[in-house]
Amino acid sequence: MMQTNKEIVTAFHQQVFVNGDLSDINKFVKEDYIQHNPEVANGREGFVKFLHTLLQQKLQYDTKNISADGEMVYVFYKTTDEQGHQSKTCDIYRLENGQIAEHWDVIEENIEKIKSVNGNSVF
Repeated sequence: MMQTNKEIVTAFHQQVFVNGDLSDINKFVKEDYIQHNPEVANGREGFVKFLHTLLQQKLQYDTKNISADGEMVYVFYKTTDEQGHQSKTCDIYRLENGQIAEHWDVIEENIEKIKSVNGNSVF
């Protein structure tokens, strides 16, 4: 049975980010992966290099939502570092033939310091 793009990204997010396991990265990410975060190199190798640095931060992940629209999958989550600093992130992935081919992200840092004027949570 073939996995949906949402199922692929859900498994990828859980295994790589939450569990810190890069053993299946070749299965999840295309070799010629395109990266739109200016701090991360293109290609699977550039992404793995970034992941090694990111995983050293020992972030806690709280996934809020994963949604898909065709080849696009959106992961919305909160991270908390060891000092209690929190970030809100939306990762956007484009899949091609069952693998992540392209990535964008939107990150809002230090959300623990935000004072809401409307009383709504940032989530």
